[in-house]
Amino acid sequence: MSSPHDFDFLHGEWEVRHRRRTDFLDAGSEWEEFPSTTRCWPLFDGAANIDEIDMPHLGAKGLTLRLFDRESRRWSLNWSSSSSGRLFPPVIGCFGDDGDSRTDSGDGRRDRGEFYGDDTHEGKDVRARFVWSGVSETSARWEQAFSLDGGETWLTNWVMDFTRPETNQEPVSGTPAA
Repeated sequence: MSSPHDFDFLHGEWEVRHRRRTDFLDAGSEWEEFPSTTRCWPLFDGAANIDEIDMPHLGAKGLTLRLFDRESRRWSLNWSSSSSGRLFPPVIGCFGDDGDSRTDSGDGRRDRGEFYGDDTHEGKDVRARFVWSGVSETSARWEQAFSLDGGETWLTNWVMDFTRPETNQEPVSGTPAA
């Protein structure tokens, strides 16, 4: 199960390469690609973090607040966009699964996390899935998929590949400077 330090890898600055469908619900829609930057910092001694992603291509910024629930040992990932100023419903999940060695990096750290939640997109009810994979100190991948049939089938509609800027190969701890 997850721990309060699952997202420690994300702390610091990142360059991000986006690939997303122009229509999140249409498997035949075109893909667009664009770069962005993001910075993440820890809160609550690692049991929470916040990041802001700057996406000039979209003319927007995004914010994610991640909170670890110590009782359920699950994370809630809460997203907001500067375009709407609205907090979207969270996706909830964890890294690894008890006894699943496929998600273990060999040092006890789980390097794949899955998170699920219910939302709406363009007036349609969707089940949302976020997957973090390939997690290391210098790279990671995030994928978003939507399901219109309660999770029977999924359409991946956004992929982000994270890499550390060459001048900043180390994660940053603490809070941002005021």
